[in-house]
Amino acid sequence: MDIPRKFLFVRLLDWLVRRLTRGRHALRHQTILKIGLAIVFIFILVTVLAQYSWFTPYDPVKYRDAPRLEGPSVHHWMGTDQLKRDVFSRVLAGGKASIVVAFGAVALSMTIGSILGWTSGFFGGILDRSLSLTMDAIYSFPSMILAITLVAMFGAGIGPMIWAVGFVYIPTYFRVTRAEALQVRETTYVEAVRAIGAGNLRIIVRHVAPNTINAIMAVSSFNLADAILTVAALSFLGFGLPPPAPDWGFDIQNGQKFLQSGSWWLITFPGLMIIALSLGFGLIGEGISDLVNPKRKRKRV
Repeated sequence: MDIPRKFLFVRLLDWLVRRLTRGRHALRHQTILKIGLAIVFIFILVTVLAQYSWFTPYDPVKYRDAPRLEGPSVHHWMGTDQLKRDVFSRVLAGGKASIVVAFGAVALSMTIGSILGWTSGFFGGILDRSLSLTMDAIYSFPSMILAITLVAMFGAGIGPMIWAVGFVYIPTYFRVTRAEALQVRETTYVEAVRAIGAGNLRIIVRHVAPNTINAIMAVSSFNLADAILTVAALSFLGFGLPPPAPDWGFDIQNGQKFLQSGSWWLITFPGLMIIALSLGFGLIGEGISDLVNPKRKRKRV
């Protein structure tokens, strides 16, 4: 029994080395993808470190004995707000809700939508028609209004936002995986695998699902970019973290009251963070699309 296990381990190790080597060579000319990954990595790293008090220059929550609504200066790089809090410290710590909700919502929608899409496309029949009609009905509803309605029903906070935003993106993954499943189930090798006694679950897991990975990766990156904007909008409307927790969307909503008085920095810097993070995920999506579909890259060139 030891020899087969060692042999299997060697094969697995060889496969992993070949995949990593192939991925490294493939990324060599993907400038857009590397830029997007760098932007997202910096944001995630800063957000994680900002949860520790030693990383931010000032406490982003507690009120301080500082000038009120002071513009950007040497001591306060992004100014202060109406409660004398440092805007730069709040911007550093404010990405937590956006990043956590975006990744959580996309993971939730990807899991549910992919499973439903594989099942619907592979089995077809009444199940396929019922699920397709349901998903089309959800997809036809304006995503932002649907997310606002759901989060209003569930309540404010990170958990309700994950469920609300994740529910909105389920039809997207359903459509992608269903289309691939419809094509794969008619191929000759699937018929051959079925003829040798493979069950439906094995066929879906081993042959249908792997053919949808490339499409799912590209879609998920664009969904993450859209989720960042959706989370900011929900926080702007008061469905994000409860104050005084730092939150980009809430800070923009709070800062618009003082825009006419000239305090432009209250909304400018949180807004730039939202745009930059969404841009990073968008660049990752473009890079993945070029990576998995070389013909698309050549056409664009």
